Amino acid sequence: MKKVAITGLGVVSPLGSDIQILWDNLLEAQSGIERIDAFADLPVTFGGPVKGFDPSRYLGQKELRHLDRYSQMAVTAGLDAYEQSALKEDSYSPCKTGVLIGTGAGGVNTLESQIAAFTNRGPRRVSPMTAPMFIGNSASAELAMRVQAKGPGMGIASACATGGHALAVSMRLIQAGDADCMITGSVEACLTPFAVSAFAAMRALSTRNDAPEKACRPFDADRDGFVMSEGGAVLVLEEYEKAKDRGARILAVLYGAAMTQDAYHIVAPDPEGSAVIFAIEKALADAGISPDDIGYINAHGTSTPLNDRAETLAIKKVFGETAYKIPVSSTKSMTGHLIGGAASLETAICVKVLSTGMIPPTINLDKADPECDLDYVPNKAIKAEVSYCLNNSFGFGGQNVALIVGRDSG
Repeated sequence: MKKVAITGLGVVSPLGSDIQILWDNLLEAQSGIERIDAFADLPVTFGGPVKGFDPSRYLGQKELRHLDRYSQMAVTAGLDAYEQSALKEDSYSPCKTGVLIGTGAGGVNTLESQIAAFTNRGPRRVSPMTAPMFIGNSASAELAMRVQAKGPGMGIASACATGGHALAVSMRLIQAGDADCMITGSVEACLTPFAVSAFAAMRALSTRNDAPEKACRPFDADRDGFVMSEGGAVLVLEEYEKAKDRGARILAVLYGAAMTQDAYHIVAPDPEGSAVIFAIEKALADAGISPDDIGYINAHGTSTPLNDRAETLAIKKVFGETAYKIPVSSTKSMTGHLIGGAASLETAICVKVLSTGMIPPTINLDKADPECDLDYVPNKAIKAEVSYCLNNSFGFGGQNVALIVGRDSG
């Protein structure tokens, strides 16, 4: 089986839109969650807006008008990753270079504004750019045009597991020989009044309006829901030997991936976690490693009562007594939940864990839930030499992805 190298990272997040700034803030246990003035009259008045995001570095004013916010994020993060990888247009054949950017909801900002225009001013006031701006494959298409990638290309959507699926599918495309290089990841820009109201209506969100920075508290006994954020990440994946031949700096290796689904409920996880267990076990087998090799787990860890309990149970069933020795953290405690953008950002975080020997904490973990009894790295980053990371991501609909990222072993 072909190895797949990670050679570039680009991020857009509530803790910074530069990978080093994001990393420093994670290690300092900073929260990117804040009150949002536009949400003042909503049941939930806070979220995680991106910081340091400047799409004008790559996009002109006309382009900015014609791209939804989610596509702007994808192009910016994608070109940052492309630049870090030191790729050039002639590094690979254009037909062997692909772009796969996922998003849970697509151009929500465009939809909201254009539906308002239609409702208030009539059909003639709807922009002719509406359709290409809101469709879920626009981000992939826009990024592909800028790097002249003519190989596999698509959008992909599986709610909160979207980023995991984007990386897993891209990995398989490289292993199958359909591509030598994939620029892939996921972004989300649905931190809008309508979307927040929709999630609040189903009682999925924390309502800790008096203390937004303390609202996301994965595995804590007093958790009351997730915190919606925006952003994501794009990674450059390359066939390992070809990346070495071109002299690329290999940041990490994507060793294993597995995709399963609960077939249980449209929003609630299977309380027994059977499909999650299967995904983790399959990913370990795909990577050719044992459970004892995992040195860190970046948990899906949404801060919802059901998810955190089910994920903890699944980890314990896979790893047995070893589960209590593995550092597990939810970086969503600091970034909030980026929905479709979450898993790709958290994979980028795993790459930094591998290269630095530091593990970011789970903040706001003040009161232990008896059913969540693993080492969640509470409130303060720790040092640990890690060779392999497990990244879990689970989406509404019960769709699950487990990824294994590790150091380059040569």
